[in-house]
Amino acid sequence: MPKHFLVATFSDADAVVRASRSLRDANCRIYDAYTPYPIEELEHEIGVRQSRLPWITLWAGAGGALSALLLQFYTAVLDWPLNVGGKPANSTLAFIPITFELTVLFAGLATVAALLLRVRLFPGKQPRLVAEGVTNNRFALLLLQQDDSDDPQAVRRILKHNGAAEIDERTVR
Repeated sequence: MPKHFLVATFSDADAVVRASRSLRDANCRIYDAYTPYPIEELEHEIGVRQSRLPWITLWAGAGGALSALLLQFYTAVLDWPLNVGGKPANSTLAFIPITFELTVLFAGLATVAALLLRVRLFPGKQPRLVAEGVTNNRFALLLLQQDDSDDPQAVRRILKHNGAAEIDERTVR
């Protein structure tokens, strides 16, 4: 099902923040914002949710630690017990370096994999920019046009009043 978007481009960051604030006050939903650098006020204005990526990192790290401890316990106690210097076979202090390393390895790999899957960055994917120059020196707001709940002319007036350089309609499948 195709989605209909309104793309407004701006030449400076203050205009984007002002426009997003005005649109939010008019109960318009901003689908996304594209900027050449992070703007903290803009994230608040468009309602960016907190990422769930740290939870993936936590659970992958815990899985790495558990797998390291189980593997070392199995090999040192059950599979091949060796008496080295009179230490007990399940000497937990000897397990700490490997456990730490596998915790960091699993957490890091899972975080990168989850990030790439979430933002849909696959090898060979072609970039699709919503407007020319948004990654260099232009700012863009992307508004999803739902049914006839938003008045498109009122939205265009708000965007023009707040300094939008261009306003285009796009359809994306």
